[in-house]
Amino acid sequence: MYSERIRLASLHDKIVSAAEAASLIQNGMTVGMSGFACAGDAKAVPFALVERASQEPFSISLVTGASIGNGLDRLMAESGLLARRMPFQADPALRKAINDGKVMFIDQHLSETVEQMRSNQLKRPDVTVVEAVAITEDGHIVPTASVGNSANLALFADKVIVEISLRYGANLEGLHDIYLPPERPERSPIPLVRPDQRIGATAIPVDPAKIAAIVISEYSDSPSNVLPPDAETQAIADHLIGFFVSEVENGRLPRNLGPLQVGVGSIANAVMAGLINSPFENLSMYSEVLQDSTFELFDAGKLDFASGSSIVLSAARGAQVFGDFERYKDRLVLRPQEISNHPEVARRLGIIGINTALEFDIYGNVNSTHVSGTRMMNGIGGSGDFARNAQLAIFVTKSIAKDGAISSVVPMVSHVDHTEHDVDILVTEIGLADLRGLAPRERARAIIGNCVHPQYRAALKDYFERACERGGQTPHVLEEALSWHINQERRGHMLAAG
Repeated sequence: MYSERIRLASLHDKIVSAAEAASLIQNGMTVGMSGFACAGDAKAVPFALVERASQEPFSISLVTGASIGNGLDRLMAESGLLARRMPFQADPALRKAINDGKVMFIDQHLSETVEQMRSNQLKRPDVTVVEAVAITEDGHIVPTASVGNSANLALFADKVIVEISLRYGANLEGLHDIYLPPERPERSPIPLVRPDQRIGATAIPVDPAKIAAIVISEYSDSPSNVLPPDAETQAIADHLIGFFVSEVENGRLPRNLGPLQVGVGSIANAVMAGLINSPFENLSMYSEVLQDSTFELFDAGKLDFASGSSIVLSAARGAQVFGDFERYKDRLVLRPQEISNHPEVARRLGIIGINTALEFDIYGNVNSTHVSGTRMMNGIGGSGDFARNAQLAIFVTKSIAKDGAISSVVPMVSHVDHTEHDVDILVTEIGLADLRGLAPRERARAIIGNCVHPQYRAALKDYFERACERGGQTPHVLEEALSWHINQERRGHMLAAG
């Protein structure tokens, strides 16, 4: 019945139920699972594991590419299944368990996880579960809408469980480019010099003897909940487009800008969608997650090619794209995330990296992960992979949150993910601060003058002036540096009176 999807006949007797496959996973194991930003994640076996954890004491250490969908991070956290989780998540219930200390969460640059496994700095999976559209005649695994860490997790594992997804057409085969770096220390350069270049295989080259079980899955990926552009995100896009126009006019960027990397989320997606009405054409992407805006740019004739590690779409856009996939397939490639996010490749290609900040301070340090310095949101994701190595490292955010109770620009960030040394451009709906070539005091003036909401500008200017009176290359009033965060925690507003 499934011979077109499982083309190695000797594997047909490996087809079992999800519960039978899940029985291969024992208490305390390290488990790898496919999935990157809720695309291409394993589903049937995790649901079976959740059911089992609700019946008996049972926990695992879980390694994925990034966040997974179908509420599975929530269900796994609530059932007590997760003892340890890495390298990224985006679920409120799991976030609470992490912040309560019930789940040990390791936040990592997304390019690093499997690299550390390769050198045995992290424990390799005992079992890996991979969603696939097919298994080839050689027993190799063809992923679905993401590659993420699936290739390495499968190759490193003692046993592999494959979930054959009937929700994706077999025409996804040929979309993927599975290239894995050789061992160090004599590793050769990654031979990738253009976003549209293919350098690897179209399937994950596992030994079929390691495939211990195959599960037939009818589950769909969770749709993206990306929000449409609003006035603030359109203003951010307009500021960036104006900046890009100036860079082209001054000969610092080519007319097609160079490869674009864009973080996941509503703000970044809206900024990319803003390029539809820009003067730029023949654009290319070398990114992690390909969102709705990627395909809007294709349809507008603006985008030539997009390289990523996953495709994450809203329900309507997903139905359109995968219902007419041949229209886009030859302009797309999905790679392992250690390649899509690799510092070597980002530096070589001259990436323009656009990522989202939770907050940034007057000197350009960026917090991407921790609310008030302590409570994890989602994780650093791939933003650090790109920020330090991009030709232009751009961070965007709205200037205020919680109806103005929170300023996204503060005297000192409460947690640092990206230091001022890695940040070139900061953008809010208020304006854009170009920090290149500026000393700290100059950066502060540019940020306060261009990015801060009027409600907070005078207070930040006063703080900076008083800090300068104390002196220092990077002036601060240390006893007040985090007072805005303390005010917000205690009184609900960053400028609350003492």
